[in-house]
Amino acid sequence: MAGNRSRSRKPSAANSKLRNPVVFFLDRNLGKKTIAEALRQAGAEVRVHDDHFPASARDEEWLSEVGRQGWIVLTKDARIRYREIERTALVNAGVGAFVLTAKNLQGSEMASIFVHALPSMTRFAVRHPRPFIAKVTPSGAISMLLKH
Repeated sequence: MAGNRSRSRKPSAANSKLRNPVVFFLDRNLGKKTIAEALRQAGAEVRVHDDHFPASARDEEWLSEVGRQGWIVLTKDARIRYREIERTALVNAGVGAFVLTAKNLQGSEMASIFVHALPSMTRFAVRHPRPFIAKVTPSGAISMLLKH
């Protein structure tokens, strides 16, 4: 009987692509296009600093809004964890951040590193309570720098 046929539990192709649970916010120091486009091509949801804030916005200003939105910061500002005002703003806003530790890289090189690290960054961001600062090495490895 046709009515008793078992239904496939496999999701259809239209439903198999779930929305990424993490939205990445690119700090102004990562530029506007190259890294954002590469991450979007890899399936990430990305927000760019200059699309949401004035270029002159101080870190402590935009960090509070990024925290309210629940976005994860990507930056190459390795000193953020040492500067009291920015670190306090990040912690108070409940922000998660990934810092690229490599120096003197072109945008395409940084994009390649972030794309390679994207699955690890997404898993890390989902599994670790915020606030946190983690580093991304040139090989794409992730490790915790600051946890509250």
